[in-house]
Amino acid sequence: MFHEKNESYHLTKSQKRYRFLKMFFDFLVAIVGILLLLPVFLLIAIAIKLDDGGPVFFHQIRLGMHQKAFTMYKFRTMRVDTPPEVPTCELHDPERYITRVGHFLRRTSLDELPQLFNIVLGAKLSLIGPRPALRNEKELLRLRKGTGVDELRPGISGWAQIHGRDELTIQEKARLDAEYARNFGLGIDIRCFFGTFAAVLLQRGVAEGGKRREKQS
Repeated sequence: MFHEKNESYHLTKSQKRYRFLKMFFDFLVAIVGILLLLPVFLLIAIAIKLDDGGPVFFHQIRLGMHQKAFTMYKFRTMRVDTPPEVPTCELHDPERYITRVGHFLRRTSLDELPQLFNIVLGAKLSLIGPRPALRNEKELLRLRKGTGVDELRPGISGWAQIHGRDELTIQEKARLDAEYARNFGLGIDIRCFFGTFAAVLLQRGVAEGGKRREKQS
């Protein structure tokens, strides 16, 4: 269980310098990634259209650094009548909302690829960092407060994602996010980067429908 601390943690000067340099690295990698993956983008877009004819992209308001709201993009994996602004794990019978193509995209994390545009357009995301929360994820936002997480750009993947992803409780996710912020630097980012490939290939921590385990006391 994640235990809150009274004192607030803030990034050190060296961590703030690294955060600045990381933004430029993210931009360059995202540009190269978009150019190389254009054929994949096109194939996924065609598959989504053939599946149910709905929009290719899904957009949602998330909270970024300093809890500033921004629009995050993904490939659409759920039906157009899915309730908006609701985490998948909180939907009643989320399986029925996921499209046929959506099941594949979610298992392989290919639905996350459009977030590369969030990195390029406005630097709202990073390749690695705590996942951006929804505005109504009040408990997660509360547990993150004062841990240094809000001083970081959220990421497409991160420390929590390679340690359980959908299987994590809110408390576990907040604990891992805080651990990432305390150790923020090149070392933990490299571990997250390569850990992400392993997690995706092995499909570790993917709970179809996004069902999260019950909170541990």
